[in-house]
Amino acid sequence: MAPNDSAPNESAGRRTMARYAVPVAVAGVAAATIGLVPALAAAGDPELPEITAQQLVEKIAASDVQRLSGTVKVTADLGLPSLGALGGAGADESGKLMELASGTHTLRVAADGPDKQRLTFVDDAAEYSLIRNGKDVWAYDGASKEAVHSSEAGQGSGTAPDHEVPATPKDLADQALKAVDDTTSVTVDGTSRIAGRDAYQLLIKPKQSDAGSTIGSIRVAVDAEKGVPLKFTLTPSDGGKAAIDVGFTKVDFGTPAASTFALPQGAKVTEAPQEAQDPAGEKLPEELAKEFEGLADLEGGLKVIGEGWTTVASLNAPGGEAAADGKAAADGEKAPAEKVPAEAGAFLDALGDKVSGKFGTGTVFKTRLVNALLTDDGRLYAGAVTPEKLLSVANAEK
Repeated sequence: MAPNDSAPNESAGRRTMARYAVPVAVAGVAAATIGLVPALAAAGDPELPEITAQQLVEKIAASDVQRLSGTVKVTADLGLPSLGALGGAGADESGKLMELASGTHTLRVAADGPDKQRLTFVDDAAEYSLIRNGKDVWAYDGASKEAVHSSEAGQGSGTAPDHEVPATPKDLADQALKAVDDTTSVTVDGTSRIAGRDAYQLLIKPKQSDAGSTIGSIRVAVDAEKGVPLKFTLTPSDGGKAAIDVGFTKVDFGTPAASTFALPQGAKVTEAPQEAQDPAGEKLPEELAKEFEGLADLEGGLKVIGEGWTTVASLNAPGGEAAADGKAAADGEKAPAEKVPAEAGAFLDALGDKVSGKFGTGTVFKTRLVNALLTDDGRLYAGAVTPEKLLSVANAEK
């Protein structure tokens, strides 16, 4: 989709489960591109007052719901192997969040204002929770009854734990609406009942001229009274079942009990390492410093090609020949590419297809949404576009 030129504080805002209001600026951006098509109820759907797409986006933007609790069903069918092994008992936060990239999962969510949130994974016999209460943050493993505590002191209030994966329909709808541009069609497509509540269906999709996108449509069910997204469904352009489907099965807009944001009695609490709690510290651990150096090298070679739903990112792959060009020229010889571990290589081979073109030769790695081309000379092209579009972009650069 179109690049997201968010303000610096928006990435933290997206992660705040309590802030169930799309930025007001979205309404202004969308106004020029949204078709004024009113909702028409189909048979069996609730009869609601007619509303245009622009009015519905404005309703989302005006929503100020900050207190709710409920159950969310998350289904991801991206064509990836199961990532369940990364989660399970004893897993850390990043491992549990990675599980959401495949299969079906059930979450319980709760929010009480900008400083209290809870996200609980309930797939396994033992629950795993991420809890924030003020500046205190806990990751609690129900299997071991152990919790890791950290403090957000120094980061200010109003930011949630650093969740990398959007966990609610609001999180996903927020990102989709901020990407609206003149390559996008936005309409209202009927009504529905979600988690026992009446909702309008907002339909977002590429215009016909934007061929090459792997995204067919995005459908957001918006609570007719509250303006809160209740369900988010992304369907690939090649049809079939949804690639991402996230929706409330139960929702309550009352204030959650205070105990929701407290650790269970008897939990064994340990403190997170200080460097993990204070990312604004003067000195990074040596391992992290090396990682940031590598990211800086990548950023220098990053290019964004195209616009809208067929945007492709191009960069020098770590350890590839293109990444080594500068050093090779200085040394008078080609720097060797880093070796890929055997297990990782086998995984990539299973996903990839060998291809060739004006760019040379390489491998295309495919999912139902995001595809990537890694050329043998070390250039990486990736985007929510078809493999054919990737090859076309790579050929055009030569």
